[in-house]
Amino acid sequence: MAFKFRAHETFFIRKGWLSKGMESVAAKEDLFVDKTENPMDVLGIGSNMVKSLRYWLQAVELTSESNTGRRVQTLTPFGNLVYKNDRYIEEIGTLYLLQYMLAKNQNNATAWYFFFNDFTMSEFTREDFVQAIQNYILMSENGEPVAIRSLNDDFACIINTYLPRYKSNPGKVSAENNIDCPFGELGLVDIANKKKKTYKKTIPSPKTFDPWVILAVISDQAKGRDEIGLNELLKGACNIGRVFNLDAVTLLDVLHEVEKIESIKIIRTAGLDVIHINEQYTFNECVEHFYENINEGI
Repeated sequence: MAFKFRAHETFFIRKGWLSKGMESVAAKEDLFVDKTENPMDVLGIGSNMVKSLRYWLQAVELTSESNTGRRVQTLTPFGNLVYKNDRYIEEIGTLYLLQYMLAKNQNNATAWYFFFNDFTMSEFTREDFVQAIQNYILMSENGEPVAIRSLNDDFACIINTYLPRYKSNPGKVSAENNIDCPFGELGLVDIANKKKKTYKKTIPSPKTFDPWVILAVISDQAKGRDEIGLNELLKGACNIGRVFNLDAVTLLDVLHEVEKIESIKIIRTAGLDVIHINEQYTFNECVEHFYENINEGI
């Protein structure tokens, strides 16, 4: 398995980046490799930021890029849905979908995958994370040591992705500053102790989840099964519990909302703790339903 670290050039996703990236790729598939037109001029950002944006578009699976031949980028089917329905990423549901794409991307965003799926410390420092991910890398098949600097940079980027600047540097941030990452709106990471430089994962409010977003992840991870244990939903890699930091209570809260759209049934009888999927949808079909409901004002 190929792991990737520090591909973001130390830049976390800025507000407006993904929208600008999708628009530019939709208009010009060879934007990032065209020799005649400078992507820095088109995107209005520096060369390292261009590399970072090229990476992030793929890490959240809005675009894909061929590994052979001319490396043009194209919008993925998911990317097309976001581009068509929420181009400026104004819906929190879109952010949750992007969070899922990022947290399950073991190859392209290894540190994010590890942080949400394997790293289970309730409070932690940078050193805790770096030590844990080093062990994870070494225990993996074909695990090659990774430079400490890269792992430190990935940790800093994770914190900056989810922790708004007004929390980390309250005295240095003006109201007009748009340097924050939009993922900060999800409330997945907070400061535990500023003096000790400890952080903690936090549980989002169940009210922030759209049932079709939850069903999209469940369906994607079910891989055709129509029955899934609650424990798998809570603790299984890449499932809703891990990628969204849910505890058992919040998990049940969001599942009850999915039950209301009659797509699943929670079964907690006869020693079973499972959900039954009443109708099979693909991930992208769930995303389509999510946007349809928003457009209809549901």
